[in-house]
Amino acid sequence: MLISAILRRKGSTVATVRPQATVTELLATLSDHNIGAVVVSEDGMSILGIVSERDVVRRLHQNGPEVLAEPVSAIMTTPVRTCEPDADAGDLRKTMTDHRIRHVPVVSDGRLAGIVSIGDVVKSAIEELEAEKAHLVDYLHG
Repeated sequence: MLISAILRRKGSTVATVRPQATVTELLATLSDHNIGAVVVSEDGMSILGIVSERDVVRRLHQNGPEVLAEPVSAIMTTPVRTCEPDADAGDLRKTMTDHRIRHVPVVSDGRLAGIVSIGDVVKSAIEELEAEKAHLVDYLHG
């Protein structure tokens, strides 16, 4: 399955936050959208970094509550691993597992086109296995 198929099902909307936003504002965005990570972007199309709940928790542990007033740029991850819409979901699942990353922005023609999570790619793998199983059962009983 291609990443573009996953985006067709889930949509291409990506929550972003500006690099100068505070970590507290980031947390509001994560909570409001019920998501685990956001892309850091000045314009909603370029990618400066990515920041997740894990990034916040690690910095809180290291630096204490002062981190909440810091800009997102201080805790974001760079460089950001991205993929294109024509990437294979199985390949991306392996990359995400190998590098222990949970969110990968999708880039098309140099612009942010969506984001996929490890849950999205695992769900696609399960759907493919279920379709293959149904086909085999039909073949055996056919």
